[in-house]
Amino acid sequence: MATTLTDLTSLRIGVLCGGDSPERAGSLASGEHAHRALRGVGLNAETFDPASSRMESLGELVDVALLALHGPGGEDGKIQGSLETAGIPYTGSGVLASALGMHKPTFKGLLTQERIDTPRWVMVDPKISVESTLSMVRHTLGFPVFVKPASGGGSLAAGIAQHEHALRAMVEAAQADQYAEFMVEEYVQGIACTVGLVEVEGRVRTLPVHDVEPKGEFYDYASKHDLSLRTEHCPSILPDPTTDSMKYLANRVFRMIGAHGVLRVDFMVAASGRITVLECNTLPGLSELGNLATMAKAGGIPYPTLMQHVVRTAFTKPSYVP
Repeated sequence: MATTLTDLTSLRIGVLCGGDSPERAGSLASGEHAHRALRGVGLNAETFDPASSRMESLGELVDVALLALHGPGGEDGKIQGSLETAGIPYTGSGVLASALGMHKPTFKGLLTQERIDTPRWVMVDPKISVESTLSMVRHTLGFPVFVKPASGGGSLAAGIAQHEHALRAMVEAAQADQYAEFMVEEYVQGIACTVGLVEVEGRVRTLPVHDVEPKGEFYDYASKHDLSLRTEHCPSILPDPTTDSMKYLANRVFRMIGAHGVLRVDFMVAASGRITVLECNTLPGLSELGNLATMAKAGGIPYPTLMQHVVRTAFTKPSYVP
């Protein structure tokens, strides 16, 4: 059942942020901005850090959980399952959609089944030798390639390998990294774009396309958090047929994984015109200067209003969500 602004004023909103994933810093920023915006419009909001708060007593303290968590444990369905069990309404997607969106190999497999373009990839299997991995990449993908965690975000522990020597070093480093699983992906050079979708008054609204040209080798963690390291446009300056195609594909992805409430889908647009889906994010960053807020602003939705729309997604889920 949808809730109204009046309903929100009577709720105790728990902003869950932090956690113990490698993306803790970004999550804390998301939570701080969301918390400040909600308090700024007179709502009763408090932050809770799963890494230090007693989550088993959360139901006694809040009426709804605004999820500002990032990375493993927060985006992959685990916290969603805990909240389902505790009977606490929470924002965004359910357990299954969260897990599908977070695990990139599974997500990319679904894209392939749906005949949606995504860069080719192979998994880094710790059970096989580095030499075997290098041989597999050489014969299936070629170089350069992009290496990234299979369940991670923010471009952490990710990078481009231009040749085998670089890939060897990255694969060896991956084996000792806190992310448990890595993948090697076909490197598509182009303009990084993202499309946000957010539920507004019971209907999913597609936000203006956001494009980014980083000043470094790729759209890495530093350029995502430093405006001076990137050039961005929102709405995108790409041709309308290109942005229309991305919006269409973003909505297909939303339905494909069974997302709810909010989603961000990331693309790469090559000079050839190829549009390829890189990944999706069921819990996109909520920082006021982040991509989702930037797209919402371009679509006429002020940041505090966006946060209220996100909170309402906790009350518009179907009676059963897998």
